[in-house]
Amino acid sequence: MARAERPARGEDPFVAGISRHIWHTKYRCGSADDGEPDIHATWERVAAALAAEEPADRREAWEARFRAALDGFRFLPGGRILAGAGTGHRVTLFNCFVMGVIEDSMDGIFDALKEGALTMQQGGGVGFDFSTLRPRGTRTRHAHTIASGPVSFMDIWDATCSTILSTGARRGAMMATLRCDHPDIEEFVDAKREPGRLTRFNVSVQTTDAFMEAVRADADWPLVFPTEALEPDAGPEEVVEREWPGHDGPVPCRVIRRVGARALWERIMRATYDTAEPGVLFVDRVNHWNNLAYRERITASNPCGEEPLPPYGACNLGSINLAAFVRSPFTEGAELDLAAIRDLVPVAVRMLDNVVDASRFPLAAQAETERSNRRLGLGITGLADALIMLGLRYDSEEGRQRAATAMGTITHAAYRASVELARERGACPVLEREPYLEAPFIQGLPEDIRSGIAEHGIRNSHLTSIAPTGTISLLANNVSGGLEPAYAFRFRRHVLELDGSTTEYPVEDYAHYRWRQRHGEDTPLPETFVTATELDPHAHLAMQAALQPLVDSSISKTINIPADFPFPDFADLYQRAYDLGLKGCTTYRPTPERGAVLELEDSVLAPHCCSPERETD
Repeated sequence: MARAERPARGEDPFVAGISRHIWHTKYRCGSADDGEPDIHATWERVAAALAAEEPADRREAWEARFRAALDGFRFLPGGRILAGAGTGHRVTLFNCFVMGVIEDSMDGIFDALKEGALTMQQGGGVGFDFSTLRPRGTRTRHAHTIASGPVSFMDIWDATCSTILSTGARRGAMMATLRCDHPDIEEFVDAKREPGRLTRFNVSVQTTDAFMEAVRADADWPLVFPTEALEPDAGPEEVVEREWPGHDGPVPCRVIRRVGARALWERIMRATYDTAEPGVLFVDRVNHWNNLAYRERITASNPCGEEPLPPYGACNLGSINLAAFVRSPFTEGAELDLAAIRDLVPVAVRMLDNVVDASRFPLAAQAETERSNRRLGLGITGLADALIMLGLRYDSEEGRQRAATAMGTITHAAYRASVELARERGACPVLEREPYLEAPFIQGLPEDIRSGIAEHGIRNSHLTSIAPTGTISLLANNVSGGLEPAYAFRFRRHVLELDGSTTEYPVEDYAHYRWRQRHGEDTPLPETFVTATELDPHAHLAMQAALQPLVDSSISKTINIPADFPFPDFADLYQRAYDLGLKGCTTYRPTPERGAVLELEDSVLAPHCCSPERETD
């Protein structure tokens, strides 16, 4: 049976000008005169840099295996790895970080700002939880000053980010989260209604199980803040116990005021409907499913949401390109080569594990955190194109089952590879085998994996996430990004140049290109060629829900919503996302006010929130 098609070594793998442009401006090392002559040289640089972490007598063999994994865009390491590995530049190989707890003092706030600026300067996106900052208008217990609130300080972060050129043509990207019971939550929810405000931030509300229950019960919802930080009230205080970032356990919190839970939820939904933000992070579910819940509490994520992380945690990302593993595409015998994927995964895991030791870190705390848990985020890209090439619709039950089979294959192979690495190199330092083996996700793994962890430990606390992969998917001849459907099969994209200008490129979806190669321009497309905007929004949710149980971290997914989609149905999508067990939800509904990145022949479309212009490679 025919193997999945791959370019021969030395052939030009690019079929589109924009792909070569992405390589040249983002990932090619060196000047026009003395730099890497083609992407094969880039792959050789990356493979050699990561193989340098191997024992000397095995380095050459692993370099060859790493190079083979990169060939034909089969494995796509995160953009920072492609751009930085082996260059000698003072950059990090990690795409994103969640920063430390922001101390509620002027020194603490500006120390956190400095840490974020240093991280962005080295090429990392950053996530912050602003819940530790006192609400607007409250007085401190000791200084008796009046707080301006977390959103006002977010403006300072935004201004700082906009001035930092973050590695080549990329500017910094940030995520801000705020608890749903913080007294400034309404200001946070509405902040991006003001045109031009907080443009460098994605924002998400930390949504708790208790809040979702209060929404359904149409109950009052207390907005609170830790009592120890506030000046005593003149009258009696209502105090409740809450877990709060920066504290090891529940702390007394003063009830500042109460709102209707359903009214607050509708306010969140209205803002999201109108502005595409905030998203929601189902924070209790994130922590319930966290493999390291016994030692860490997560309250924020990276800018695109696929990696909820503890303070100073890092995203070490890479994606298996499923479109590169389709055998006999567009035929009745089309198959996804699961055996080849299973063989590739241990190589990808080893490469990403080596990244932990090969990378620089902007901050010592980031190095300590990542080297202690060795978190990885191996995922997929090209899913929609692979399904099309297999003759399956994205919104079909068979399509979801095939996607889940592929993701399950990757996850189980990754865990087995990490157990083997632990046997060879030692387990991650934070591993406590008994509570780790009791974690819900680990409990759902096959018995041989759990037995292996019990005997040898595991090298990496987490192994999988699904990133948007916007830029690296463009590099790989515009395969569909992450688990997203194809946005369009032909369009024009405005691409940021190194000098800050933009150039327009024609772009064609990879599966569409392959179809035209075989069948010509005039043959009608099969019904499997379906775009994101043609799908029912519930089909987006269904695909995310099909894969989330097989992913130990999270999934970056944007649900495309028609402009005329009724608001009650829109709000119901988020309730449905919660009911389906998702860890977060992000939607995009186009409006005339939003800028365009993709242009079709007869319409102008704005980018969804995880486009290459907003994500961190």
